[in-house]
Amino acid sequence: MSKIKKFVNDTVIYGLSTIISRILNFLLTPLFVSQFRPAVYGIFTNLYAWSSMVNALLAFGMETTYFRFLDKVESNRKHRVFNASFFITLISAVLFLLIVFSFAGPIGLWLSENPKLNPDYIRFTKYFAVILCADALAVVPFAKLRAEGRPIRYSLLKIINIAILIGFNLFFLILLPKLIKHSDAWMQLARPWFEEGWLGYVFISNLIASVVTLLLLLPEMLSFRFSLDLPLVRQMLNYSFPILVANISFIINEHLDKMLFPKLLPGEQGEIDLGIYGAVSKIAVFLNLFVTAFRLGAEPFFFSYAKNENARMVYAKIMEYFVIAMVLVMVGICANLEWLKYFVRGQGIQQEVYWSGLYIVPILLLNFVLLGVYMNLSIWYKLSDQTRYAVYIAGIGALLTLILSVIFIPMYSYLGAVLVTTMAYLVMIVISYIWGQKNYAIPYNLKKNIFYIFLGTLLSWVCYSLLDSHVWLGNGVLILLSLGIAYSERENLQMMLRKRKE
Repeated sequence: MSKIKKFVNDTVIYGLSTIISRILNFLLTPLFVSQFRPAVYGIFTNLYAWSSMVNALLAFGMETTYFRFLDKVESNRKHRVFNASFFITLISAVLFLLIVFSFAGPIGLWLSENPKLNPDYIRFTKYFAVILCADALAVVPFAKLRAEGRPIRYSLLKIINIAILIGFNLFFLILLPKLIKHSDAWMQLARPWFEEGWLGYVFISNLIASVVTLLLLLPEMLSFRFSLDLPLVRQMLNYSFPILVANISFIINEHLDKMLFPKLLPGEQGEIDLGIYGAVSKIAVFLNLFVTAFRLGAEPFFFSYAKNENARMVYAKIMEYFVIAMVLVMVGICANLEWLKYFVRGQGIQQEVYWSGLYIVPILLLNFVLLGVYMNLSIWYKLSDQTRYAVYIAGIGALLTLILSVIFIPMYSYLGAVLVTTMAYLVMIVISYIWGQKNYAIPYNLKKNIFYIFLGTLLSWVCYSLLDSHVWLGNGVLILLSLGIAYSERENLQMMLRKRKE
């Protein structure tokens, strides 16, 4: 099987597993918004935004570094790459766990801003410490599965993780309260510790899922040996440190608005707006999962294919197909927003409060498209071992996000937050493209890609605004767009089909 065919097949498997996992996870959203008020859901949104930052810190850029060094070292030294990668994440995870448990009180107090909530926040802090530690230790074993071309095992473990997460959420939030009401035995068993409707059960469910997943990765972790190649460790740290800084900066671009929201828009209305923002963002998960699935299949492929003569042309073509697929998903979500919105409906007097934020969905989708484009562009500094540029680009984006968030969030709430993200991504894309063409030129079809992104943004706005989210009319627009793209790309499609038959 050619490398390109393997890339396509692996991406399909990763894509299917990601779609299944994210859809299952998305199905928790109706449960959460029905169980928790927007202000409480705002706590959920804020804590998971912070966890994204810490997750990037603990991973230490080892995923990308692992793939890069597998391609650089001789075959008899590949096991040393795994040893070095896992050792670095092991040290960072253990140190983090010790620090958080030692300072859980101050951390919880700082996060809560409300002394009455402090005991809960201390517990939440400890739960997240274990979750993040387990997730960090799983990064390199999961990367090992991808590098070895084992997408089925990778996907199975990811789906098991989500299944456990969903199962325990359903148990704590729905099943257990019913069992307590109808069974004296369950009431006696749960009375000392159970608190109905407590947000902490969401985090406990996540903790259980992360720990079980880590245990299932033991076959991969058991290949780890403490016989480290110290020169290799130093080389990997030198390569990964700029990626670490860039990843943190990138998380700032993506989640800083949610982290700073309680600070920039304090009070009850700020908590409600953050809850609405977090819930509405879940609708865009269908586009986000496409970006994730692509990254899982693309990164190992980009590194392994780099030595081919036509590599840069292939990378350019992949960008075109990626943009087209993203645009179709983007318009498809906006075309079906009228029924998708029921996944973020509350209960009682809060029933439609989450819907007040639906107007930002087209902008959220555009942001995910821009994120995917930036991820494609970023391959130039990874392949040319110039990862310091990642720090410059992401750092500029993070600084811009910080400055603009302080200005726009107090004025425009979550609308300001999503517009800040759009501006930051656009600046990062422009800078990455210009520097990339100077250092590792890839012949992207700039006009074509910009045209499709503009067309997708325009049609998404048409579906939501002009057509008032009418399902039939919106899907009619989607069908016309699909036919137009199929006609425009007919030569490429015919060529792909011929190669597929070969």
